[in-house]
Amino acid sequence: MSKKIVSLSKNQDFKTLLEGKKFSNKYVTVFFKELINKSKNKLYISFVAKKKLGNAVKRNKIKRRLKNIMNDTIKKFSFNMRYSYLVIAKETVLKDEYENIRKTFLADFKKIK
Repeated sequence: MSKKIVSLSKNQDFKTLLEGKKFSNKYVTVFFKELINKSKNKLYISFVAKKKLGNAVKRNKIKRRLKNIMNDTIKKFSFNMRYSYLVIAKETVLKDEYENIRKTFLADFKKIK
């Protein structure tokens, strides 16, 4: 079954996720928490690139990379659909190779159960 990826849109959802659990590596910081009133058939995830990482073109490139990696990750293993995720990019995402980022991302998401 193909999982539907949905971006978070409400400010309250972002604030709630920032109070939840987190893990960090050299590429991203991921906050995750169970949100109430969310469908269990959809994966709620948002990608954030701060303004200090560069202009709009660079920030959009970072978010496109992370979304593509997440689509690959979803195909590799099953996610905990109870959680919603907030992925905050670091500047090393833009500078490092795609394959290194993908391997690290996949290994870290396997730890969340």
